[in-house]
Amino acid sequence: MNVVPMTAAHAEQVLAVYRLGIEEGDATFETRAPTWAEFDAARLTEHRFVALGDFAAAPAAHRADAGTAGPVATAGVTDVPSDDVPSAAGAVGVAGDRDARVLGWVAVSAVSDRCAYAGVVEHSVYVHPAARGRGVARALLARLIASTEAAGIWTIQSGVFPENEASLALHRRMGFRVIGTRERIGLHHGLWRDVVLLERRSATVV
Repeated sequence: MNVVPMTAAHAEQVLAVYRLGIEEGDATFETRAPTWAEFDAARLTEHRFVALGDFAAAPAAHRADAGTAGPVATAGVTDVPSDDVPSAAGAVGVAGDRDARVLGWVAVSAVSDRCAYAGVVEHSVYVHPAARGRGVARALLARLIASTEAAGIWTIQSGVFPENEASLALHRRMGFRVIGTRERIGLHHGLWRDVVLLERRSATVV
């Protein structure tokens, strides 16, 4: 697995992973994936990454578990964390990236144009169902944290559907804390949904 900056060359696969998360129903309030132009305009170019690799490398049990460890709201995690990935910013390098597939992606958006919130972003992270259980989301979040801290960003926040316990556990492992729950905050396919607010305050950007 190799975590690299996201470019337009990854657009088709990035949006395909996004659509899969939307279709599973617990990734986001959105009901359709954006166009690449919409996606590109809404997210900060310097803090978005893809994990590249081979789906065939996943154990058979994980390739078949499309119904487990479902994705989350704003942070669309579809992965269960594992301990076989680095916690640092470096990529997990493999040869042949030109033939590699997008296993998952992470990106951030600015939360406000007010100067006081210049160092606060909201993130989304999605993992292809066939790539779960391999530490993809954890590797992507580690790279994002390193990237944002290097740029002076002090807080990463997100909203997660409470039903996604795997995502909540992953974010806690990565240093996020629960701020609270926004009850019945939005309608999703005719149902009111709660959202758990999480944030990670950098210890190095002070």
